[in-house]
Amino acid sequence: HVQLVESGGGSVQAGGSLRLSCASTGISDRYCMGWFRQVPGKPREGVALRDDYGTPTYAYADSVKGRFTVSQGGTKNVVYLQMNRLQDEDTGMYYCVAGLWPITGVRDAVYWGQGTQVTVS
Repeated sequence: HVQLVESGGGSVQAGGSLRLSCASTGISDRYCMGWFRQVPGKPREGVALRDDYGTPTYAYADSVKGRFTVSQGGTKNVVYLQMNRLQDEDTGMYYCVAGLWPITGVRDAVYWGQGTQVTVS
């Protein structure tokens, strides 16, 4: 049984930081993890994705490059999304996802967490 659980969302002032966590269970080693977000009025956007098979790096959306960073937890089933210099436009629901490598878009994300809300004001 696959489960993805996000945590760490909340409200923050513009310019502040948040760190989201995603704990997974039941994920096959063939799967990789990534982050999407749903901003009100816009389609879901890939924030940080593993879009190149075999490489350890993440591809970041242009809107978050230089501000957001994904890191691995102490165990392979935990990933973090460190978000710095947050802007009003970053407000939205953030989802941890898992799917067969590579994940290049929404259709590649097989499993979704329940989401965690980030509000920047």
